[in-house]
Amino acid sequence: MDQSFKTMVVVNPNSSNGRTGKQWDPIHEALKEKLGTFDFVMTEERGHATPLTAQALSDGYEMIVSLGGDGTHNEVVNGLFTPDGPVNPDVVLAPVTSGTGGDFRKTLGVDKGPFAAIDRLGGEDTRRIDVGRFAYLDHEGVQKVAHFVNILSFGIGGLVDHMVNTTTKVLGGKTSFFIATLRALARFRAQEVTLTLDDGEPFTTTIHNVAVANGQYFGGGMQVAPDAQPDDGLFDVVSFENMSTMQFMGMGSSIYKGTHVQDKNVRVRRARKLGAQRPDPAVLLDVDGEQLGVLPITIENLEKALRLKG
Repeated sequence: MDQSFKTMVVVNPNSSNGRTGKQWDPIHEALKEKLGTFDFVMTEERGHATPLTAQALSDGYEMIVSLGGDGTHNEVVNGLFTPDGPVNPDVVLAPVTSGTGGDFRKTLGVDKGPFAAIDRLGGEDTRRIDVGRFAYLDHEGVQKVAHFVNILSFGIGGLVDHMVNTTTKVLGGKTSFFIATLRALARFRAQEVTLTLDDGEPFTTTIHNVAVANGQYFGGGMQVAPDAQPDDGLFDVVSFENMSTMQFMGMGSSIYKGTHVQDKNVRVRRARKLGAQRPDPAVLLDVDGEQLGVLPITIENLEKALRLKG
């Protein structure tokens, strides 16, 4: 034990297709060895980590360990923030990834599996990273505000999320997302959107996907934004524009390597703010692996708004 934060661990036992719950005893022991005294709560349904985190802040906890996949980390972040900003900017988030995709941990340089992340929890050294805040429409047409730490995308990514989250992930993250992508490609048709970056003029383009990236990876290991940095105050906006579905499918291996950005139909722009409108009737969102709603959307970068360990 070598840190003194008052710590709450928010556990998603269903992450990693249920393996997190089955491994809880050795994970608990590893956490106890690294942190000493801590409390923990278990999520019971999707979205539950957000109110559990908000309650932990109300109870005076100084560090929240998020134990689960990228979706769990997203829920915890949304418990740390309100539409006006962080509830307490000094509270520390410590993501311990035990999930299907594990994309955020790759940007942070953490090895696979919860024990690798737990090994990094000692001490009190932290750093600050950016957070994305966005206003969007849910599926009932109600405008909501939420946050993300990794990547928000819209287009085919939202359809892939829907397919991944409504089927088993027993094959693991990369395979599950790859199969879902193939299924989505059979249904998806390119969509027209109007984009505005920072204070520039709006422009309309036809897209398969647009990734607004704070981190580098999404979709179970696709390095969609190879140069993105989570602490530079800017999003890397990677758009797949004016291409056929066959052209998009042909980029599969290059997206995993990060070399797709050299393609003439892939545009990489950098911005602090982005707006997207939807002439098409439904352009689906992908938010840290969750399918929350549709365009229109406005997104802004909250520079260094989150204190991070790990």
